[in-house]
Amino acid sequence: MREIYQELGIEEKVFQYGQQFEEKLKERFTCIDETAEFNQLKVIKALQTHKVSAECFMGSSGYGYNDLGRDTLEEVYASCFKGEAALVRPQITCGTHALALALMSNLRPGDELLSPVGKPYDTLEEVIGIRPSKGSLAEYGITYRQTDLLENGDFDFKSIKNAINEKTRLVTIQRSKGYQTRPTLSVARIGELISFVKQIKPDIICMVDNCYGEFVEKQEPLEAGADMIVGSLIKNPGGGLAPIGGYIVGKQECIMNAAYRLTSPGLGKEVGASLGVIQSFYQGLFLAPTVTAGALKGAIYAANIYESLGFPVVPDSTESRHDIIQAVTLKSPKALTAFCKGIQAAAPVDSHVTPEPWAMPGYDDEVIMAAGAFVQGSSIELSADGPLRPPYAVYFQGGLTWYHAKLGILMSLQKLYEEGLVQL
Repeated sequence: MREIYQELGIEEKVFQYGQQFEEKLKERFTCIDETAEFNQLKVIKALQTHKVSAECFMGSSGYGYNDLGRDTLEEVYASCFKGEAALVRPQITCGTHALALALMSNLRPGDELLSPVGKPYDTLEEVIGIRPSKGSLAEYGITYRQTDLLENGDFDFKSIKNAINEKTRLVTIQRSKGYQTRPTLSVARIGELISFVKQIKPDIICMVDNCYGEFVEKQEPLEAGADMIVGSLIKNPGGGLAPIGGYIVGKQECIMNAAYRLTSPGLGKEVGASLGVIQSFYQGLFLAPTVTAGALKGAIYAANIYESLGFPVVPDSTESRHDIIQAVTLKSPKALTAFCKGIQAAAPVDSHVTPEPWAMPGYDDEVIMAAGAFVQGSSIELSADGPLRPPYAVYFQGGLTWYHAKLGILMSLQKLYEEGLVQL
């Protein structure tokens, strides 16, 4: 084993440093496998309940009328995530598009959007209009309000109550941390927040940005009272096989609103060809629980290694996990860049290239991103990224297998070691 790691560029000292953590993580890894087993059976039950057959994989072209595979897949998603209906389409290009679609279809001019968990992910700033952009919610007369989390990460219930008013139509709850070093929200905590909000105004739509959280726990946010959950198929639920796509699952009315926005009034879910990707959507969902488990193990492994070296990590090495993202505060642009170079060097695709910071669309700061993936931008595959701004935190996620995630972390440590940024 040492020899093959050495052939891949991992020095003996780095390999040995990583090995010491595996033994003590065995019990935690067993718990992750138990959750994966539960979720695997849940997915199989949904596939069987809706009688998925070989005919579902045929796909369609043109208008996509009577697409059996597409319509059955949406029934499977609704069943699996405990929603009334679902919209699962290759025409939804990414997670930001899915979120924008859910927001724009369920808000109207004069409504107000509230984020009770602080600033949303960077790419949503232009969707909302926090940063001016063509076609934003602000341009359509939809206002925005936010309350920040308390310093200890708790919800500021007093401020949330004061922020809710007669215009408040939709509450957006970002489960994952985004480019922040706050805790990820568990399904239980999301449920607590939703219950509080609906006691104040029962008709508020509660939408959860579920990106990176699918199949990490045994329950999903719809089971805790959410009206909609939204995500990307090139993250957890695509299992590394979906080449594109996004989903929205939830209340029937919310989903129909989204369908009419995605296509056009009068057409809704009836059109939208599945083309040649529908089988990968099914098979990716089937694999998603075990793929997510591998990524989760990698995140915990990373937390243990980097915490032991004195870097602040969120979550820390012992905390419970509610998404696959691991934040490591590296404290300098040099360390951030070295980490990402290590992840890129461990990739199966484009391992020979060197990631550099650049002005990515939708971001306010330059971002460095390591992503040698089979599917461009697939963050269920091994990847790491972070904005070039203090405190220079990197966000590591993915790994279609635990073994690849492990290699990525060791390679990131190797690069930091070579640069003299860590002492082993």
